[in-house]
Amino acid sequence: MHAFTGRVSGLDVKTDRVTALGRLDEYHLGVRTRLGLGQHHYRTAQQVHGAGVAIVDAQSTGRTPDVDALVTADPSVCLGIYVADCGPVFIVDPIRKVIGGAHSGRKGTELGILGATVATMAREFGSNPSDLVVQLGPCIRPPHYEIDFATEILRQAELAGVKSVHDCQTCTGANTDRYYSYRVEKGQTGRMVAYLALTA
Repeated sequence: MHAFTGRVSGLDVKTDRVTALGRLDEYHLGVRTRLGLGQHHYRTAQQVHGAGVAIVDAQSTGRTPDVDALVTADPSVCLGIYVADCGPVFIVDPIRKVIGGAHSGRKGTELGILGATVATMAREFGSNPSDLVVQLGPCIRPPHYEIDFATEILRQAELAGVKSVHDCQTCTGANTDRYYSYRVEKGQTGRMVAYLALTA
C-alpha cells in the first residue's frame, strides 16, 4: 500500500515546520485511516539530510533520530517520509516482502541515501537489488532548483543494481497549487507525506 499526500486546500501552513506539521496532523491521520492504515504502527524518521538508514518494526520508537530512510518487513508498520521539495523514494522488494522509504534531497542524494537503503535491505533481509522496485515521487527540479538531484537519484538506483526504476516526473516547485514547496514558499509551508506499508 502506498500513497502520497498533496496540499490541503484552505489550511494555513505559512509558518515554521513544527507548527505546520501540527496543523496537518489530523489530515494526515485521516489519509492513513482511509487507506486502512490508521491502526498500523506509524514510523517516521528525523530526516537530517544525511545517509542514515534504520530498520523499524512494531517495537521501534515512533520517530527514529538521525536517519533519513526506514526499512521494515513488519506488515503492522506504516512508514512515513515527509517532504516539501526533497525526493520521496519508495523502495519495494516484492520477493522478500521488505519495503523502504527514503528522504533524498540535495544533500542526501550527494551522500548516497538511496544506495545505503538498498544495501541495508540486501544485508539485513537478503534482498536482491534486481528484484527491487524504486519509485521517485514529486520533488523540485530545474528550472525551479539549480540542481537536478532527481536524475541523480534514478542514476544511483540503477548503479545499485535496481532494474525497475520509475519517476513520476512531477516538479513541486512548478505545481504549488497541488504541492508544498520549501524553495518557492521560502521555508514557510507544509509537508507532503509518502506512505508505504506491506499488505498481506
